[in-house]
Amino acid sequence: MGNTPKSALAAVPQFVLDYAPLVYLFSGDPYRPSSFAATLANTRPQIARANVSFPSSPVTLDNLDQLNGLGAKNGGDVYLTSIADVTTNPAWLNGIPPDANGGTGNEKTCAVIIVDKGNGVIDVFYMEHNMIRFTNGVPKAIWYSQHANGSAYTFSAAHKDVSGKRPIVYAANGSHALYPTPGTHDHTIPNVNLTSPLLLVDEADKGPAYDPLLSAYYYTYTASSQTFTPTGSTVDAPISWLYFKGHWGDEEYAKDDKRQKDLLGNKKFVGGPTGPIDKQLDRKEVWPQNQWSGGQKVRTGLDAGSVIKEWFNKLKCFGNKKKKNVTRVKVSGEIVG
Repeated sequence: MGNTPKSALAAVPQFVLDYAPLVYLFSGDPYRPSSFAATLANTRPQIARANVSFPSSPVTLDNLDQLNGLGAKNGGDVYLTSIADVTTNPAWLNGIPPDANGGTGNEKTCAVIIVDKGNGVIDVFYMEHNMIRFTNGVPKAIWYSQHANGSAYTFSAAHKDVSGKRPIVYAANGSHALYPTPGTHDHTIPNVNLTSPLLLVDEADKGPAYDPLLSAYYYTYTASSQTFTPTGSTVDAPISWLYFKGHWGDEEYAKDDKRQKDLLGNKKFVGGPTGPIDKQLDRKEVWPQNQWSGGQKVRTGLDAGSVIKEWFNKLKCFGNKKKKNVTRVKVSGEIVG
């Protein structure tokens, strides 16, 4: 891995760099880290699958939040839709293969967002998206985002690189869900990561290495004013794109769309994810609040035995009658009622 010069990021606390995740991509995954700018260059904003006019065309990282003035949801119903049909595998979707050092050259493919919560507690988001919670500069817990949910562990439980500091993260094939171990990860049962396939399965292995620090914009986020400020070596970084409330990707394809596939109610093509402003940057717990957060906890081990124990404890979720007024969340993170 390449080394980020300490002097270049003087305004970023050193522990943010020392304990940053290192990511291994899946060896057979054609989709590598994507440039934020390239995504905008190859998409157009749509609402209800219809193009919308943009006053400051073209859309860029410096004006993306202007889309929040469109639609019935203050931009929340805007989808950055691929100009080319994604099922034709346009080249831009393949992203940028990391170089020998784990970087993506001059293209920015990550955002590091630092949130000072007071009393010595700092949350650092490495988008998209691990979060590490620090107390007085000491890493205490780490969140791995996985589809609409994810898992939290003590920082000490995570496997580390040769320095013994940076946690190893495995990005799943195609979905890019993030896991603390390689292998099979079944996420059919909420808050349980099974090592044997059941229905909804991710695969991860130690493929090409990706070091997010080498290709990142750095920001601080002030929760009281909900504002982002560029920092470190990227003080001139664009900020408009961080405030965009819409979706990075196509809207979920309709069930009668020939491109759509359905597996027991689970769609192959779901709506694109939302951006940093929608990731509960001022969260109380290590995990974000959603339908499944009541079953979350900070796990202390990665061993298969603890997974099996959790699985048996969760078996009771089958057959339970759905409670009224419970919000359902798709694997894309969209709330659907």
